[in-house]
Amino acid sequence: MPWKILGKMLGLDEGGAVRNAFEQILAAFGFDRTASGTPAQNRVAFTISVVTLAAKMSKADGISSEVEVAAFERLFDVPEGERNNLRRVFDLARQDVAGYETYARRIGDMLDAEPDLKIFVLESLLHMATADGIHHPAEEVFLSTVAELMGVPRAAYLAVRRAFVQDPDCAYEILGVAPNASDAEIKTRYRELAREHHPDLLLAKGVPEEFLAASGRRLAAINEAYEKIMAQRHHAAAPRLEHSS
Repeated sequence: MPWKILGKMLGLDEGGAVRNAFEQILAAFGFDRTASGTPAQNRVAFTISVVTLAAKMSKADGISSEVEVAAFERLFDVPEGERNNLRRVFDLARQDVAGYETYARRIGDMLDAEPDLKIFVLESLLHMATADGIHHPAEEVFLSTVAELMGVPRAAYLAVRRAFVQDPDCAYEILGVAPNASDAEIKTRYRELAREHHPDLLLAKGVPEEFLAASGRRLAAINEAYEKIMAQRHHAAAPRLEHSS
């Protein structure tokens, strides 16, 4: 991530105050035009889009809690010297939720050919949203809208959501299989998901490191869902002993 470019836009490296900092950042990285920028600009634009969306999500329930901010900072582990740059963007964006749709569409356009990365963005947002142990209805509206604007199918969004919001009997939905699927089908699907979320494979595919923490949480939920389904099935299939009187 070219954080120094971001630092220059914010004016932090000169230590001076920045007027309309947020608007300047957006204009510099293409939010007021359709033309594509340089690779460096595109990387910064993507980073700003995700950071801004995360910040606005933290405000969706009306209160941007420090627990959510801490979860965000764990996800975006940037060099110490550039941490202030990232936090400045976050603080500017979390003042309200206005305009979040722009960033959701922008990310969807940027990742049009990389649907897996769209899922990782959603995982990161859900990781933040549930960090305080509460999934507020306003957060659900925000996230489901973001998924739709990014072009993520509803079923795919619900499968990701189930890994973070534990509703009763949601194990099958986490794996994305029907309750009447065979053991073999469930095992095959489980292995596919476990392989897709293995950290080594994600890094090899070039997935940004900041998405790995949330993906790891989803992998844990996938493992738990598979174990729960198998335990329930084996328990149901176990023969019952007759007690003689």
